[in-house]
Amino acid sequence: MSKAQQSQEPLSELEKAMDVIIDVFHQYSRREGDRDTLSRKELKLLIEKQLANYLRHVKNKSSIEQIMKDLDVNKDEQLSFGETMLLVTRVTCATHEHLHEVEEHQHQHQHQHQHQHQHQHQH
Repeated sequence: MSKAQQSQEPLSELEKAMDVIIDVFHQYSRREGDRDTLSRKELKLLIEKQLANYLRHVKNKSSIEQIMKDLDVNKDEQLSFGETMLLVTRVTCATHEHLHEVEEHQHQHQHQHQHQHQHQHQH
């Protein structure tokens, strides 16, 4: 039984999301070699299967090779959980920005509609 399950408080949305991130990392890190790091192959798989949609939101596109190089801070050809979190953070921030851009675009569109409706009511 994990510590989280022993605690009395139910897990929050954010805590559940953290659990999912940890679980997904382990699904890939346990495939080969060190069970708690990602090899280049494991990283490639994780990106292809788990970040297929949201990686697009990152403005400067990088190859798997480049991503691995950027994240592998201690240059051991393996990504620790912390190093992998840098990618998760980068993609999450880019997605957050993307959602605001979409929202802004929709808001401008709605704004135009509101003006049209106001003009109709004034007649």
